[in-house]
Amino acid sequence: MNSFNARATFRCGDSDYTIWRLDALEKAGYNVGRLPFSLRILLENLLRTEDNLSVTKEDVEALAKWDPKADPSDEISFTPARVLLQDFTGVPCVVDLAAMREAMTNLGGDAKRINPLQPVELVIDHSFQVDAFGSAAAMEINTELEFERNSERYAFLKWGQIALDNFKVVPPNTGICHQVNLEYLARSVFVRAMDDGSKLAYPDSLVGTDSHTTMINGLGVLGWGVGGIEAEAAMLGQPVSMLIPQVIGFKLIGQLREGATSTDLVLRVTEMLRKKGVVGKFVEFFGEGVRTLPLADRATIGNMAPEYGATCGIFPVDEITLRYLRLTGRPEWQVELVEKYFTEQGMFYTASSPDPEFTDTLELDLSTVEPSVAGPKRPQDRATLSEARKTFESAFPDAKPTKSSSGSGGTAVMERTTIEEMTHGAVVIASITSCTNTSNPSVMIAAGLVARNAVRLGIQPKPWVKTSLAPGSKVVTEYLQKAGLLDDLDQIGFNVVGYGCATCIGNSGPLPDEVSKQITDRDLVAASVLSGNRNFEGRIHQEVRANYLMSPPLVVAYALAGSILTDLGKALGKDRDGNDVFLKDVWPTQAEVAAVIEASVSRDLYMKCYADVYKGGEKWAEISVAGSETFGWDDASTYVKNPPYFEGMAAHAPSRFNELTGMKCLAMLGDSITTDHISPAGSIKLSSPAGSYLTAHGVDAKMFNSYGSRRGNHEVMVRGTFANIRLRNELVPGTEGGFTVYFPTNEKTTIYDAAMQYKQDGTPLIIVAGKEYGSGSSRDWAAKGTFMLGIKAVVAESFERIHRSNLIGMGVLPLEFLPGDGRQNLSLTGDETYDIVGLADAAAGGFEGGRILDVRATKGDQVTTFKAKVRIDTPQELLYYKNGGILQFVLRQLIGTA
Repeated sequence: MNSFNARATFRCGDSDYTIWRLDALEKAGYNVGRLPFSLRILLENLLRTEDNLSVTKEDVEALAKWDPKADPSDEISFTPARVLLQDFTGVPCVVDLAAMREAMTNLGGDAKRINPLQPVELVIDHSFQVDAFGSAAAMEINTELEFERNSERYAFLKWGQIALDNFKVVPPNTGICHQVNLEYLARSVFVRAMDDGSKLAYPDSLVGTDSHTTMINGLGVLGWGVGGIEAEAAMLGQPVSMLIPQVIGFKLIGQLREGATSTDLVLRVTEMLRKKGVVGKFVEFFGEGVRTLPLADRATIGNMAPEYGATCGIFPVDEITLRYLRLTGRPEWQVELVEKYFTEQGMFYTASSPDPEFTDTLELDLSTVEPSVAGPKRPQDRATLSEARKTFESAFPDAKPTKSSSGSGGTAVMERTTIEEMTHGAVVIASITSCTNTSNPSVMIAAGLVARNAVRLGIQPKPWVKTSLAPGSKVVTEYLQKAGLLDDLDQIGFNVVGYGCATCIGNSGPLPDEVSKQITDRDLVAASVLSGNRNFEGRIHQEVRANYLMSPPLVVAYALAGSILTDLGKALGKDRDGNDVFLKDVWPTQAEVAAVIEASVSRDLYMKCYADVYKGGEKWAEISVAGSETFGWDDASTYVKNPPYFEGMAAHAPSRFNELTGMKCLAMLGDSITTDHISPAGSIKLSSPAGSYLTAHGVDAKMFNSYGSRRGNHEVMVRGTFANIRLRNELVPGTEGGFTVYFPTNEKTTIYDAAMQYKQDGTPLIIVAGKEYGSGSSRDWAAKGTFMLGIKAVVAESFERIHRSNLIGMGVLPLEFLPGDGRQNLSLTGDETYDIVGLADAAAGGFEGGRILDVRATKGDQVTTFKAKVRIDTPQELLYYKNGGILQFVLRQLIGTA
């Protein structure tokens, strides 16, 4: 469709391109120039994909006349240009595609029709764990263990690369998916060959199976994280249904002062936006301060959009964008196309660009940003450096260090310090890791310079600190090596341990036995410091309760100090001659950092590192797989199994919803239950249901690997759902971990065992929860595991966007208490039987806009009835729920029965 006569030809260089012109809407009377840049990208997407089915003329008009102050109510369908996967979430995506191929065959269809219809790139970056550290052999040892643990998964992904069209795999030990995306995969302007031989040009856009997909927003590319379920639908050609969002403008003025880093800036931005409340909204940065930020700083801010709660945190395309594209080795024709395309479409940002209209605005003077940390449990809990100790003491009031401990002041002579001197607040993990900061030369080089100065003064980290450096790409190692800083980092224990998302996702590996023993025997509250984006309790390491986010140079400084309680304004320690060393003695100036960047970071490094990005190393090359249309499932595999989603599936969807009655509560939960609490993550304990399953299948405990690496095996994952050691289920007060009560016998047992007993009884289940249910990463298994436990509905005071969508994608009904209600105000205890009244009848009228239903909670003769809003927000979501989930809907659509 071309209702606005927007299709036109545009010439750049030696080529003609077909584009969909935004000024066609100007001619139709719409003031497109007032729209935020992010909405202009969405508007082009609607113009180009108008088909009178998913996208109508009215959808285009609704966005073109966007009211910034209106509550979101108009649904649109966004079709991303591509999909980005990491292997933890990517393996189950490919498992589901393999299962769909088999189901397609069983329903009489052609298995080869199951293919990604959009380009899909999977970066293997989440399977590497920091087992070895502090030595030159660390990376080799970790790589050996990674391939030993993950050979089945890697072989499966190689099968996918051979069998599936439009699917590429970036092998292990290349880099973190977001940094590889930023430095190499992103196109900025996508070019697609049409059937008639012409070239179609349009803005690059994507969804990714990691919430930090938003890092690419720093490049002006619109994209955000979705659950693996939603990503699979996008891979299969389904548009992403969304409500036209509100857009918060974030004005930046001034520039960062001496001593402040991009990490300090993003922690301040996160704090401000969390306080503002931007869940479900776009955030767009503008103002003169934007032009002072290098692109890597912008990417750092975009990366943490999930932490401040926004769908995306985007910067417009400008001269700095072009400069970065050239630096990272993009061909000149592509850079020229980006500049001319965005200029032609009125989306190229300059000093004279008028400010767009926004729903609301915030302003930050960059010169006011101070060195900061965030913790000990949430990324939005920022504190200035001088207040770090107070945050620990406030969170853990009973954890008081002894005066004689080095942790109280950090002034002991380094070489005399022993592990026995550990106390509360001891930093046992210091890791330069995660996509947030390892893509940024300024903070990585600053960390290297702090290391150089420490080596010069003879300072070493405390002996209880597990140090590690996990660069986001090989480019980082190249420029650190070129600057001579890699040797300095090595000398204080920050050896390169591998390339991938490690400590930030809980792949921090085991602590040394003697450190672990001190923590356990003395019940110490230990700390980690990392340059990451997540620090939820129980995420980084099960033995570490206090976790702090900070810049890479501060990670090095705290490793030297050895305790989060150390006042870095006082002495870090003593040099080889016994003199006090202060933070200012090791901290580099902005001019020093800039000089090293100028001398060490160059275009040729990027081109060298990405020349054979899909080739991989020797170990990857050694993996051999046979090509076949359908995957040969191995019943003995403990990594990859055929999931049961399509068992008994009919060719047609049910004509009527089943009523949800007789449900028992499996867990009653408080506020801010994250997907880390729900989804299996981290190491697998021997005594857990998942550990028992693996042991029964002949897997030695040392080969258990992590939950994330076993996401392709539903039997392992369902046993780890709601099994986080910090989960507090109010049905078992005073207890932490994945426990509940099986009410028919009032027996306390694991959530998994209770759920299986309820399933055997034929009893459906419900979860009752507080505010911000499902916040955090876009973990598909938080929804898949919920479904597989037999949970039919979740009623909460509010939901985070991605998890709510994922629940629907698995056929689980999200319900929201009305304002003023909630489990506490209604005096719900969890031992009631729950009925949702009139679900099937209400469904006939649709749920979008928030249908209100009665929920009955019955306990003996006492009946509590309350109202709840059905959070099926769009007609597309209703179709998914009606079919039992996204995958079932897509499969029925492909065989023509949806």
